[in-house]
Amino acid sequence: MPKLNLACLAACGAALLLGAPAQAQTAATDARPAYDAALAARLGGNDNGMRAYVLVVLKTGPTRVPAGPERDEMFKGHFANMKRLSDAGKLAIAGPFDGNDGWRGMYIFAVPTVEEARTLVATDPVVIQGEMVPEFHALYASAALMLVPEGHLKISKPGT
Repeated sequence: MPKLNLACLAACGAALLLGAPAQAQTAATDARPAYDAALAARLGGNDNGMRAYVLVVLKTGPTRVPAGPERDEMFKGHFANMKRLSDAGKLAIAGPFDGNDGWRGMYIFAVPTVEEARTLVATDPVVIQGEMVPEFHALYASAALMLVPEGHLKISKPGT
């Protein structure tokens, strides 16, 4: 299986997450919704509706924590940490990969610098334990990615 190109991954992921095909306009109906300056400001978007993010790819690390209570606690902390960062408006998107080529998961942080993302990732138990190691990439993408967390809450059943 070929390695994923990060730019392609980010662009394709954004298109899928934002439902680009469902929003496609035909020439006969190409009316745009009205510009919402308040929404753009809330999401941190510039005049083009874009903003800075940091993409973090989590790869298999040097220290696999064996199955058992310690591993269970590590992952419980991993998910709690993601929720905390999302609730704080710092984490726009997170999700697992299939593990091919050691790619385990990804974050898209709503922060302007790789240095700030490094401080956030340093709070993740899977990184602290060495189960995963982060790879950082500056990303410039639609500010609408910031709508994903609230949208996700609307489509996921409580308690799951």
